Amino acid sequence: MAGNRTFTMIKPGAVRKNYEGAILKMINDAGFKIRAMKLTRMSTTQAGAFYEVHKGKPFYDNLVKFMSSGPIVAAILEKENAIEDFRKLIGATNPENAEEGTVRKLFACSVTENAVHGADSDENATREADFFFSTFERFYDYE
Repeated sequence: MAGNRTFTMIKPGAVRKNYEGAILKMINDAGFKIRAMKLTRMSTTQAGAFYEVHKGKPFYDNLVKFMSSGPIVAAILEKENAIEDFRKLIGATNPENAEEGTVRKLFACSVTENAVHGADSDENATREADFFFSTFERFYDYE
């Protein structure tokens, strides 16, 4: 994915509140192209595996419980400088610290229920995209 692709999830709380359309509009308006997308639900086992990097941290169990509590929207996004630009678009993990107009400032409830996940590196974007999407489900060769 090196530099031009990233991975995101619209989290269960935001989906429950029907924010996915508004969030996807912000993503499109920021110049990102959606190259794969699905509405799905993670089991607690899948959520635990996805967030395994945080296993043992105080927030891990609550995060896994929350992330398996309802549907999520998973997506691969493409844009030049995708990871950095997407991290700016979504804002700080804690919505109280997020800049005005960012996704998390507008739609998040708390640090755990922060509306969206965004990959923080090329390596994690690739790993996270591979967790949800087969190569058959990705569409890079169209305009």
